[in-house]
Amino acid sequence: MLARVGAGAARRFRAVLVLAALVCGAALALSAGVNDQLAGGGYTPSDSESAVAQRTLSERFQGGTPNLVLVAEPAAALDAPETVDAARRLQQAVRDSGKADWVHSFWETGDPALVAPDGRAAMFAVRLSGEEDHAQRASRDLVPELQRDFPGLRLSATGEAQVNAEVNEQSQVDLVWAELLGAPLVGLLLLLVFRTPLAALLPLAIGAVSVTLTLAVLTLLTKVTDVSMFAMNITTALGFGLAVDYSLFIVTRYREELAAGRTMDEAIATSTAKAGRTVLFSAVTVAVSLAALLVFPLYFLRSLAYAALPVVLIAGIASIVVLPALLRLTGRHLARWDVLSRFIGPPRTEGPMWHRIATSVMRRPLLTSLPVIALLLVFAIPFADVRFGLTDERVLPPDAGSHRAATIVDERFPQAKQTTVEVLLTGAGSQETERYAQELSQREGVTGVQAPGAVYVEGAPVAPGQPARTSDETAWITMAVDHEPYDTAAEDLVRSVRAAPAPGELAVAGDTAVLVDTKASLLERLPAALALLGLSTLVLLFLFTGSVLIPFKAILMNLLSLTASFGAAVYVFQYGNLRWLVGDFTVTGHIEVTIPVLMFCIAFGLSMDYEVFLLSRIREQYLIGGHNEEAVAIGLERTGRLVTAAAGIVAAVLLVLATSQLSILKLLGVGLTLAVVVDAALVRAVIVPAFMRLMGRANWWAPPLLRRVHRRIGISESGD
Repeated sequence: MLARVGAGAARRFRAVLVLAALVCGAALALSAGVNDQLAGGGYTPSDSESAVAQRTLSERFQGGTPNLVLVAEPAAALDAPETVDAARRLQQAVRDSGKADWVHSFWETGDPALVAPDGRAAMFAVRLSGEEDHAQRASRDLVPELQRDFPGLRLSATGEAQVNAEVNEQSQVDLVWAELLGAPLVGLLLLLVFRTPLAALLPLAIGAVSVTLTLAVLTLLTKVTDVSMFAMNITTALGFGLAVDYSLFIVTRYREELAAGRTMDEAIATSTAKAGRTVLFSAVTVAVSLAALLVFPLYFLRSLAYAALPVVLIAGIASIVVLPALLRLTGRHLARWDVLSRFIGPPRTEGPMWHRIATSVMRRPLLTSLPVIALLLVFAIPFADVRFGLTDERVLPPDAGSHRAATIVDERFPQAKQTTVEVLLTGAGSQETERYAQELSQREGVTGVQAPGAVYVEGAPVAPGQPARTSDETAWITMAVDHEPYDTAAEDLVRSVRAAPAPGELAVAGDTAVLVDTKASLLERLPAALALLGLSTLVLLFLFTGSVLIPFKAILMNLLSLTASFGAAVYVFQYGNLRWLVGDFTVTGHIEVTIPVLMFCIAFGLSMDYEVFLLSRIREQYLIGGHNEEAVAIGLERTGRLVTAAAGIVAAVLLVLATSQLSILKLLGVGLTLAVVVDAALVRAVIVPAFMRLMGRANWWAPPLLRRVHRRIGISESGD
């Protein structure tokens, strides 16, 4: 069937290319302004206890954590008439905007936490309405208006909503930079691989088609669901890298077939049939790996899966449908203008060096593989000390507006910096509520408790309370905590408060509670995600190879490929070592809790991509000769240069993410690049041949029933 598809696309190449151009043009028109539709946040579950409690605090008490903080540094004194008048007008402007649930300021409440001790600055604490994406857009629109209309106050803004708005803007800038840097770099690598400009341009063209259609997919998705602002950066990099990879394999096979004496049409049909089958299978395995993200209830992860699934399949389909038409259009001109032949000789499709490496490894499989495995496990050691946190202004560069404003808050508003745990107690009487607040104030790490009746320190009342902290049968209690919000001790405190008996129904909110709920949500769904990933991989690779053992081996190899990535995440981004290699960023002492999950699923899929290409050639040779070691050596020989080139191209695309000004994208770029490089350089070159040598003919064993199933389905009996 794939041979017919390739032959048909080549035969009608003009129609195929015109149709592709029209579709891409329509996609570009459809996707105009897609950046404005992407949402910020989505890193935490919206239905968790902490999220529901925060909504209750906002609606009933006009309290909880503000998602927009305005720092005002007036030209005159804080109590000067012109300053007071401007502050009150600004506060009313926020209320009249219809974008805020509440706004509090020093000028209205006299709250000492909202004024700097030096008396030269004060804060407006604002809770913008709606979910994270709505609040982000509200902040994006509201803050510039306030800064323009009240110049005498010199406003700077921070808080979750403003951070998300600035992250969205920065991600767009980073995307342009990635395109300007990535495309020429990939083009140079392709020129080194193919030697001729025309051959190098074909994979770039398929990559451009994939990225263009990716934009249309993202636009359509924003009509039906929230899509993370990072979807643009991640899916375009993934789609472009995979499209270039897939077309690289097909073009290489096409040139092999021409060199073997086939006609142009025969070469197109054969390369599409053999390499195209492997490309489609690889696209499906990568898509399945990314589908595991759908299990998690965070729209940051889910929306990336929604976007990435069609993008991966688009990359595969474009390589099989559009590329044959381009091959027919270019004809035999593909080999003209070899710019490197006079320097390094004629091109070669096979790599004798890889044959020698495979033979040497298989001669002493344990001696060669065990040190490499030990090295990879050593790389993973720092991850044992991983600490998780949530995204805040520190993902942005230090000169970003919200980062600077947050620094002002930290340095000049010591009371506002205090970590708090918010407790909602429903169904308890007033006396029970006060006794409970007294008990909370005696917990280790708690410096004070604000309750409706009094303020308690170490069990003793020290100041009057706030009767307004009671609404219907619900009381609002605030615990001041002597820990950073993402410290382990703060998390333990939240868990212990939830686990201890209370005189009524309890709900806990605050930054620490949000982290606890997010980690619990991810851990709860992680077994299901791993089961989906593992079972689908086992089934797909069995259908592809007919082997029972090889799918298990592939999962183990992919896990080894990830060791350096997860170790580097902690060593570089949590500890702050080697920052100069990836550009400066703010060290927070923790890793954003969702990133390891995202990195695992993407890296697992990319590793499986190269596994499929290598296995296809090994199996093809094994079916011809029936000798396991010879098949492995020849398979590595015929794919070694190609997989290395493909890995280099994908690594180059992903490494561009590390140039981002956002530390989240830096982490993803570095982690995924390491996974690809380790997979291609160590796992595929050393551990895979050693393993297959040790297993011998058992590599290809399957029970009779499964052999019959495989023969009947006939997924792949030849390679790429």
